Amino acid sequence: MADKKNYYEVLGVDKNADDAAIKSAYRKLVKQYHPDLHPDDPTCAEKFKEINEANETLSDPQKRKQYDFELEHPGMGSQGGNPFSGGFGGAGFGGFSDIFDSFFGGGMGGGRREPSQGDDITRQVNLSFLDAVKGCTKDISYMRNDTCPSCKGTGAKGGTAFKTCDKCKGSGQVRFAQDTIFGRSIRVGTCPDCRGTGKTIIDKCPDCKGKGYLRKETNVTITIPAGADNQSYMRKRGYGQASEDGGEPGDLIITFKIEPHKILKREGNNLTVTVPISFTTAVLGGKVKVPGIDDAIEIDIPKGTQSGTVFTIHGKGVRSKTGIGDIIATVKVITPKNLSSQMTKKLKELDEMTSYKDEEQTKRYSDAMEGLYGQRPYDK
Repeated sequence: MADKKNYYEVLGVDKNADDAAIKSAYRKLVKQYHPDLHPDDPTCAEKFKEINEANETLSDPQKRKQYDFELEHPGMGSQGGNPFSGGFGGAGFGGFSDIFDSFFGGGMGGGRREPSQGDDITRQVNLSFLDAVKGCTKDISYMRNDTCPSCKGTGAKGGTAFKTCDKCKGSGQVRFAQDTIFGRSIRVGTCPDCRGTGKTIIDKCPDCKGKGYLRKETNVTITIPAGADNQSYMRKRGYGQASEDGGEPGDLIITFKIEPHKILKREGNNLTVTVPISFTTAVLGGKVKVPGIDDAIEIDIPKGTQSGTVFTIHGKGVRSKTGIGDIIATVKVITPKNLSSQMTKKLKELDEMTSYKDEEQTKRYSDAMEGLYGQRPYDK
């Protein structure tokens, strides 16, 4: 047990947590680490496996009691392996559960097995950048196992053609006897005939042939709220796979893949954009339009604007349940490349007339260069 992870710590619950607390913690972690939501993250896949292993043990009264005993008596378990899978280093003894039952009289466990929930189904929906930002509705079609309406998922004709299981007499459990060197041990397990339900079918449902579900195409319309992103998803209750033993169906989990915008980029609720402006606009000032969610937005460029200057347009970013973002526009002064001889001459004349060497930023740079290397960077 020393090298085995503590299942209570894995689920984040106290050792005295009741079944409801364990179930709640398990469901919360499953939603957080489900591999379908993190397809490229092996860490999440390993965590998901660990969570299921912990839940499988702690949600079963018999396994949990055995596990608690192992925690308190680490020397009693199998050597270096799963405490429920072997017995005393393979010396011919029965499994740990058999030995435990022989010590404590067996008979642990809690009656009939409750119907299990069906599996979840995950589907990916592709959204344009603006659909994700503004919200939209989408129609989804997919195949699933739907609860048979004729038998209501029971698999029995009319939903009532059952009888009490002959093997377990309706308890859902049977006792198994095994001889060990300690004597005969008795353990309790799920009835193999009724799979723990306590009932067996007399007549199978003619529609689903006793399976309790029908394979069918399902069409559903989902409303995607504003602000959907690549890391977000939606859950539609009851639209997953039907249960195989009359329990509640699973859920439909919709993940999103957002197409990139041609100009805008998203950072949380903010939208960022790089706006190219001419040298003349930067020097003399002017107006320029930047992309918004619904329309273009005009901003003023002051005289003497430097390349890399950031303009913030408040409240025009993404609106989501976490708040409202801004549009952050960074201007980039474009330097012309293809100049005629006349243009080159004019620029040289302009350069001779310009006092940029006296600007504060230029002077700081020149002074630093002279201090470090004894040279002025702009001397001709």
